[in-house]
Amino acid sequence: MKKFQIKKGDTVYVNAGNDKGKTGKVLEVLREKDRVIVEGVNMVSKHTKPNPQNPQGGIVKQEAAIHVSNVQLMDSTGKPVKVGHKMVDGKKVRIARKSGEEI
Repeated sequence: MKKFQIKKGDTVYVNAGNDKGKTGKVLEVLREKDRVIVEGVNMVSKHTKPNPQNPQGGIVKQEAAIHVSNVQLMDSTGKPVKVGHKMVDGKKVRIARKSGEEI
């Protein structure tokens, strides 16, 4: 299984594509496809048939997946950072490479 530095619930910065410059929370990580779904980013229109939850049917706006290389993890100061790892008390934790602080 592939390892990513980005996990569900992280805040990320989009550094490429139509939504470049936006930030959002990761809703889902699709490891087998190297993609992530970010809240409010890469919105697409999906046509839905009528069903019990939506009896009218119609067009629904929802987030589509973007490639993991097009997002960057953000630190507590709100800036995108490169991620490193270090052992703390026998646990592997993510750190910001520039500042050295734990993410």
